[in-house]
Amino acid sequence: MTASQSFDSTFILCELAGTTYAIRSQAVRQMEMVEQITPVPNAPDFVEGVVFSRGQVVPAISLRRRFGFEPRPHDLKSRLIVISHANRIVGLLVDGAREFISISEEQQQDPPEALAAMSGRYLQAIARVNERLILILDLEAVLNFSASLDEAV
Repeated sequence: MTASQSFDSTFILCELAGTTYAIRSQAVRQMEMVEQITPVPNAPDFVEGVVFSRGQVVPAISLRRRFGFEPRPHDLKSRLIVISHANRIVGLLVDGAREFISISEEQQQDPPEALAAMSGRYLQAIARVNERLILILDLEAVLNFSASLDEAV
């Protein structure tokens, strides 16, 4: 293998408020339809509650609320993407998810600094695949609840 060869990373693509986001497939345990969500008292507003998934209780985080978008009711396209990251198992609620793609490092670039300072703190990279812009999520930032709780105070 030469130094000019690169490795492609595989991603699950999901839709949220009309935008395509990518989650590294290594972090994804399973994808499910959204069923019964049990609310949890005093949880942050982006935590819709908990679900029972394959014998395990999993917190369900609304990425719509996490990113500041208007909530909307779940429908047949809505998905719960159960991820494992930093010894945590969490379900991410999205508007839809059904694609699996490879994105090369050459297709990825850092988010612009102006975006990172505003709403881009959850983004690891932005990729251009054909004519599509895909926002690659930084799961560490998405799952950092302490920063969100500090902002709410």
